[in-house]
Amino acid sequence: MVNKIISVPNHPKSDQDIVNLYANAITPKTKLLMVCHMVNITGQILPIKKICKMAHSRGVQVMVDGAHCVGHFEFNIENLECDYYGASLHKWLAAPLGTGMLYVKDQHIDTLWPVFAEHHREPGDIGRLNHTGTHPVYHDLSIENAIDYYNMLGGARKEARLRYLQEYWSSKVRNYPNIIINTPKESHRACGIANVGIKTMKPSELAKRLMDDYKIFTVAIDYANVKGCRITPNVFTTTEELDIFVKALKEMAA
Repeated sequence: MVNKIISVPNHPKSDQDIVNLYANAITPKTKLLMVCHMVNITGQILPIKKICKMAHSRGVQVMVDGAHCVGHFEFNIENLECDYYGASLHKWLAAPLGTGMLYVKDQHIDTLWPVFAEHHREPGDIGRLNHTGTHPVYHDLSIENAIDYYNMLGGARKEARLRYLQEYWSSKVRNYPNIIINTPKESHRACGIANVGIKTMKPSELAKRLMDDYKIFTVAIDYANVKGCRITPNVFTTTEELDIFVKALKEMAA
C-alpha cells in the first residue's frame, strides 16, 4: 500500500486549486482519499463536494475528517456526496470526551470490516460498525442535551458568531508588520478557528509568552507549512477579551 500526502496551501486562489492537488495525486491504483473538512491546524474549510465529485469521476471513494465541523458551522453530510464522514462531538458540539459520529453511505456499510467481531445483523445495519464493548451510557444520553443546547443557540447564529469573532481579531492583525495569518481571509473558507504566527518567534515561544504574560491559552503548531498558534474563541468569548489578544500580538510583533 502506498500512502500519498499532499500539502494544502494556507491561502488558495480558488477551489479548483485545491481540487487539482488531490486530482494530481490520484493514480489508477488509488482506492481512497482522506480529506479534512476543516483543517484542524488552520481552520481552513475545504471544498469537499467538489473534491468528492472529482474523486468519484475517477472511481475513488472519499473519507472526510470532520472533527472540528459538527456544531461549528452548518452543512449537510449527504449534500457533500462523500462516502464516509467522521466527527468528534466533544469539540464544538460540547458533548463529553469520547463521543463521536460516523456516517457511512448505505452501499458501503456491508463492505466494511468491523473493528470487533460482530454477531449476525440485518444487511445495511450500521450498528455492526459500532461494537465497542461496555461503554458509559451517560455519554450517549448527554449527546441529546448537547444537541438541545446547539438548537437553542441556532446553528446559523452560532456559525455567524464564531466567524464574526475570528474575523474580528484576525482582521486587526492580518496586514500588521511581522504578523502572519495562516488562515484564508475569505469568509467561506474559515469560521471560528484561525492560526497566527510572529515571524521572529517560534510557535512554542509565542504560545508560552501568551500564557505567561497575558494568560491566554493557545495551541502551538509547528509543522507542514504552518508555523503559528491556533486560536479558538467560542460563542461566549467577548470582543474585549479579543482586544487584549490583539494588543498582545502587536506588542510581541514590535
